Amino acid sequence: MMQVAPSILSADFGNLQHDVEEICNAGCDLVHVDVMDGHFVPNLTIGPVVVSAVAKCATKPLDIHLMVENNTFFVELFAPLQPQYISFHIEEEKHPHRLIQKIRSLGIKPAIVLNPHTPPESVEFLLQDLDMVLLMSVNPGFGGQSFIPSVIEKASRLNEMRNRLNPNCLIEVDGGVSDKNIQSLKDAGVDVVVAGSYVFKHEDRQKAIKSLQI
Repeated sequence: MMQVAPSILSADFGNLQHDVEEICNAGCDLVHVDVMDGHFVPNLTIGPVVVSAVAKCATKPLDIHLMVENNTFFVELFAPLQPQYISFHIEEEKHPHRLIQKIRSLGIKPAIVLNPHTPPESVEFLLQDLDMVLLMSVNPGFGGQSFIPSVIEKASRLNEMRNRLNPNCLIEVDGGVSDKNIQSLKDAGVDVVVAGSYVFKHEDRQKAIKSLQI
């Protein structure tokens, strides 16, 4: 079954505890946290103080997605919260293998993120050390964007590589996910989807989550 990780970027930050508790009670698999520094992407989101509060009210594991410069600094900042995953962008990291090892040494599952233009082959020699690869299906930085269809082919290519090199590595897709494209993503080999607007703007969030868990 497809795992669903609602992105709290689309939640109501004035009622964040309520929204986090609601998606957890509605059956999500992970709580996706987008950390942006205003440098790597043109947006600034949340730091460890807010994410610590999220962790306290979430009954599902955290999936922290770093969209930042100076990845090592942010890994050390968020590691004490013990998320299940920390993912970082390969486009920003000069020594990805070293950072993967660091994340794992902290008891956290390491993941790498690829922007829409970045080919899946860029992680070929890292796959054996990863627990997940996140494919962006929108340009990172803001929620509510339209799905980029080429990620379907990209996921298929990554799936072939994953099955050959590390079948236990999950494939996650983030951006513009809905019930309209979920079957195509599943057919391409995707294991986890991040859904922000689709879940949080749905009148029935439980129904929205269930519609993606196919």
